[in-house]
Amino acid sequence: MTAASVALRERGIAALPKRAWFVLLVLAAAVLYVAFQGTIIQPRADDRPFFLWLNGVRDAIRDNQNNPIFEVLFGIPRVIVDTLVEVLTSTLKAIGWPALVVAAGSLGFLVGGRRLAAGAALGLLAIGMLGLWESGVETLAAVAAAVTISFMIGVPLGILVARNDRARAIITPILDVMQIMPTFAYLAPFVLFFGIGPAAAAIVTLIYAMPAAIRITAFGIRSVPANTIEAGRSLGATDRQLLTKVQLPVARPAIALALNQTIMLAVSMIVITALIAAPGLGQDTLRALIRNDVGSMFDAGIAIVILAIVLDRLTEKVSERLDPRKRALDQRGPLPSRAWQIALALIAAAVVVGLVLPAAQTFPDAVELSFSGPVNGFVDWLRSDVSWLSGGLKDAVSYTVLNPVQTVLTQSPFWLTIGFIGAIALLVSGMRQAVTAGVAFVLIFGMGLWQDAMETLVQVLVATAITFAIGLGLGILSARNDRFSQGLRPVLDVAQTMPSFVYLLPAFVLFDPSRFTAIFAAIIFALPPVIRLVEVGIRTVPATIIEAATSSGSTGRQLLTKVQLPVAGPALQLAANQAVILVLSMVVVGGLVGGQALGYDVVAGFSQNRLFGMGLAAGIALVLMGIALDRITQGANARPRPRQG
Repeated sequence: MTAASVALRERGIAALPKRAWFVLLVLAAAVLYVAFQGTIIQPRADDRPFFLWLNGVRDAIRDNQNNPIFEVLFGIPRVIVDTLVEVLTSTLKAIGWPALVVAAGSLGFLVGGRRLAAGAALGLLAIGMLGLWESGVETLAAVAAAVTISFMIGVPLGILVARNDRARAIITPILDVMQIMPTFAYLAPFVLFFGIGPAAAAIVTLIYAMPAAIRITAFGIRSVPANTIEAGRSLGATDRQLLTKVQLPVARPAIALALNQTIMLAVSMIVITALIAAPGLGQDTLRALIRNDVGSMFDAGIAIVILAIVLDRLTEKVSERLDPRKRALDQRGPLPSRAWQIALALIAAAVVVGLVLPAAQTFPDAVELSFSGPVNGFVDWLRSDVSWLSGGLKDAVSYTVLNPVQTVLTQSPFWLTIGFIGAIALLVSGMRQAVTAGVAFVLIFGMGLWQDAMETLVQVLVATAITFAIGLGLGILSARNDRFSQGLRPVLDVAQTMPSFVYLLPAFVLFDPSRFTAIFAAIIFALPPVIRLVEVGIRTVPATIIEAATSSGSTGRQLLTKVQLPVAGPALQLAANQAVILVLSMVVVGGLVGGQALGYDVVAGFSQNRLFGMGLAAGIALVLMGIALDRITQGANARPRPRQG
């Protein structure tokens, strides 16, 4: 054999298309599975050495809580946060419900006009009419405490990240991990150091919400035009003056947006922290879930959604008012100082009334608004007359997809699964992502959570596939039909505002506790951003490319499949990335409604003392799985495309 023939053969192998490599990989994995099925697997156990070691670490920390170092690192922050939460809660309760309603309405009028004022005031009144005023105030106080501290730390760190490349290199990977980490995974380590209760819940919430404050602040500082900065330098401004007189004022809209996103994340997380004894609406939701009282859970869910929407709309309008470009388009123009004076006078009068009249501190029960009875009746009807449909759907997906895939993953030797995942990552995203994914799953196996991790992976893969398929279809329809897009937009706005806990309600009603319940909740939770990203990707295809394809005789179908979808590839890959991460986060929350696997392990770690180590390890495993899946899908988006020609 000549050197030329060897070179041609090697070149031919290397030139195999990626699709062919996928086929070969699947065939090789199938052969190895048949040969080694059921060997070198790791059955579930709750007494692995790593779990017991973590239990020992917990006991050592508990035994040394009076240590001065421990007090400084964890005791003092807990006392500070606990004091802030108590002060805010007591203050909000003391000034009474009229003051909060008037304050919300006044702020809404000042930043958004009469419609927002009415919406904000009526929103808070609706929470009171649902009989959940006290819980709503407790949630609002906890969110305010968490956001205050998160912003106090996050904005300076954002400035540091924007102005210091070394700090950016150190902090950015930490933020990546924090944003990939499912919400449940935050609870176990913070319970270890801060215990349970309002302070621990606020600390978990502020840590969860802080990456948004850091990233968006840094983005706003870096987005200040270079010529603006050069103008400041040419006038002799120092670095401090440049920051305070130029960069921060110009970045005010971004910082206001950071406040909006921090609040939304805090609302979402503070509800989940009901699992570690956080007071408020999360406790109402959790108690109703435990009692299987769907009606009461619906009331609490509606209250959470209303509070989230009110806070979202108010802070969104503040961000717009601080943006010179949007403020220039505001037909109302700047508000006169008299409007501010009247608003402040109304708020002050309402506060005085609340402090003087004890009746103002308790929301009147003369007007009650509860959906509990009708919702429970509707649920009973669904479970008696429509159960055949929901049960049939659950069984169809379980028996045709979930069970076979789960059998394959749990019965495959761990080395085959890790090798297959690494090879997929190599083909899709490159060597670095393949190594990251492989190491992550090796660590999961080493911790002793392979069985539960594979069950979670099955749920994530199935839910992601369904989410992306539905999101792709609805996104295409929205991009090609303006009327449909306009009708769907309010639904997506509300859906993206709701905390993840609320999504458990429809899933729980339709399917009762099961794996499919967690999958269904994950699908409806992850759909809105997928739909939006697909629509944006298709709508941003350059008009010149569309015109060229149309002029060459392309049909509508050809235009979509041959032009729009390929050009929108980066947006579609980003949609896939977001679907994976959001589904993983929600599937874990589904551990509360029969999702089992790692989500259940995390919950069990909170509720059973001896399973703490397993719960904490499950949280770590979720982070590792999230990093692996995120890197694979992000790498596909970032990987350079081959040049044509």
